[in-house]
Amino acid sequence: MHTEVRELRQSDADEIARLEADARDATQFQRGGLAHLAETPAVGDWSRLVDDPAHPTWVATIDDVPVGYFELVIDGAIARVRQVWVHPDARELGFGDDMLAAALGRARAQGCQVLEGAALPGDRETKNLYERAGITARKLIVSTRLSDPSSSADASR
Repeated sequence: MHTEVRELRQSDADEIARLEADARDATQFQRGGLAHLAETPAVGDWSRLVDDPAHPTWVATIDDVPVGYFELVIDGAIARVRQVWVHPDARELGFGDDMLAAALGRARAQGCQVLEGAALPGDRETKNLYERAGITARKLIVSTRLSDPSSSADASR
């Protein structure tokens, strides 16, 4: 088995779009997932991000088959993790750590002063990924829907 983390290629675009659809399907069931999806539209056409210095993207592969992706957005001095996803069957192989390390290196090389990321409430895997790299929470955002305050179960969806 050959594993690799590399930059996004044109030939990856369709498979990464499928992985993104899987990630979005899984996210909708997490606490805060629906709100996050509404705030973060799907890329859809990943080929447009190939070689885009403002949206560097890495792909995790097993035997050259994409199993994960990491999309960064560079905006001046701030680099933001827009999306990170590794297929559940490919987790625990270090892909998240390797993609995050590549993103940190790129952010530094492009003169960024800060890297920001987000994790949904209860998403321990993503929180652990950031914490292993020394990235810690600086703020928590809480919310509730005002249209139906009695429905606290849906408040963060």
